[in-house]
Amino acid sequence: MNTSLRMLGAALAGLAMAALTSCASGSGTSADGTVTLSFLVGSDKSTVDAAKALAGAFMRAEPQIKIKTEVVPGGGEGDNVVKTRLSTGDMTDVFWYNSGSLLRALHPGRTLVDLTGDPVLSKVKKDYLPVVSVGGRAYGVPATAATGGGILYNRKVYERLGLKVPRTWAEFMANNDKIKAAGTTPLIATFKDTWTSQLLVLGDYHNVQAAVPSFARDYTAGRARFATTPAASAGFHHLAQVHAEGHLNKGFGSATNGQGLKMLIEGRGAHYAMLGLTLPPLLAAHPQAATDIGFFGIPGDDPARHGATVWEPPAVYIAKSTEHLAEAKKFLAFVASPPAAEAVSKAVPPSGPYRVEGAELPDDAPQVAKDLQAYLYRGAATPALEFLSPVKGPSLEQITVAVGSGLTPPAQGAAQYDRDVEKQAKQLGLPGW
Repeated sequence: MNTSLRMLGAALAGLAMAALTSCASGSGTSADGTVTLSFLVGSDKSTVDAAKALAGAFMRAEPQIKIKTEVVPGGGEGDNVVKTRLSTGDMTDVFWYNSGSLLRALHPGRTLVDLTGDPVLSKVKKDYLPVVSVGGRAYGVPATAATGGGILYNRKVYERLGLKVPRTWAEFMANNDKIKAAGTTPLIATFKDTWTSQLLVLGDYHNVQAAVPSFARDYTAGRARFATTPAASAGFHHLAQVHAEGHLNKGFGSATNGQGLKMLIEGRGAHYAMLGLTLPPLLAAHPQAATDIGFFGIPGDDPARHGATVWEPPAVYIAKSTEHLAEAKKFLAFVASPPAAEAVSKAVPPSGPYRVEGAELPDDAPQVAKDLQAYLYRGAATPALEFLSPVKGPSLEQITVAVGSGLTPPAQGAAQYDRDVEKQAKQLGLPGW
């Protein structure tokens, strides 16, 4: 992938550029002793709204500390801004950035404040810490809620047809057959937005790790491949199967993510392999989606190990160049607290649970968030591979479009991705490749 799936999903979930009340960069101490922290965030609307909620709630709790927020473009452009400013020592005091493998590229040992063992992390869920850690050192706190990558489904369609959430791929396909027989599209595909074609592969990672616990480590070291690991290549075969059995919507090659979500909400399609975070931005226009649309993890072969793949939330980090370390730590400690989660929930409906101890979903949280929370509570969730390995191929979305359109056999698609990944791994200079 040229850009991480979570960055693409976030950009499409909140499309508009927005500015906060204060959007100039800079920090300092005023004559009255008030300290101003500078806070850099991306420009997609959901990020801006969440950052505004965090800053506002914090300033009410800590009136001697002001937050001055700077908004930069999202996606690759914003990513380059972060890297450049960190390398030149010109970064804001605190900033919002991805968790997971993309963190490595920031060289956090040189550019970020090490929070390992700091009370700032006291309320952060322990199973979140690995995605903000490099070399065993932790650097950030979760900014928002987690989201699921799997199957969004219309609960009204399921209720009407008497269907149950499937726990195996065979049960999922049986549900698709019943839905098709009833005259409804079983599975929505939106390949005009090519990034959406990847979910049946990337969202299947929980099943990969359940079958091959060492896959992420071996994959990073060049010892494992998608094409030669049946559990890893299964997503490509699933893509081919749903196309071959006629389960996709008409015009799937020219359909957009927005059209697919609308189709799902209206009940014209029953399933959509998608990130849960794409749903909340539509709730204002389609409030019924909060209860009508649910989420389940992509089923595998073993019902006892059924679970979900999770896209962990981005994090807030402290630049090592800050001159206000104590105040910056106060801000991060607030971000990783239940009051912060409550403030964010009021601004941006969560698509999953918060990764902070004591932070509860509101009663009116979307069903997709409650469904993902159930997986996490029972320990049946796994971070997506991009949170566990820096190895990615830039062409996956083109490969999955071809496989999902019946143009490339699934085994060939998996092999193509392995070649794509190998080029990327060698560019990164990873050992073993």
